[in-house]
Amino acid sequence: MWGQLEIKEEDIYQFPKGLPGFEEETKFAVIPWDGTPFSYLQSLKEPNLSFLMVSPFVFVPDYSFELGAIDKEELGIVEQVSVYSMVTIHSQTNKSTMNLLAPVVLNPEQRLGKQIVLHNSPYETRHLIWKEEDAKSPKGGV
Repeated sequence: MWGQLEIKEEDIYQFPKGLPGFEEETKFAVIPWDGTPFSYLQSLKEPNLSFLMVSPFVFVPDYSFELGAIDKEELGIVEQVSVYSMVTIHSQTNKSTMNLLAPVVLNPEQRLGKQIVLHNSPYETRHLIWKEEDAKSPKGGV
């Protein structure tokens, strides 16, 4: 999909348990989409497998959740953590969504990652990225 990419070691993350539905995929690179808030999570084993992600805080500044002790331990999190939401692009861009219910949590120090499903959470798997009024303005949308 990308042709040849030069991937830096610090952009590679181990996902010991894979991703839900892709348990065999345990090594991914985080590739920023230049000029946008989005990044790709690219499998290093399967060239045709990548996911579009975005920091949920860009669109939902008050997004928050409590990371459980087991998840913290599995990821070796002490201080640093990065959080992303998987994005689904809709044919009408203003209807594109992000998954706030199952964030991708990364430990940039240990380069470990995990997609975590939040339980008893008010968040949705298909949260509109752009509010209706934002999508109608010339600036809203990709």
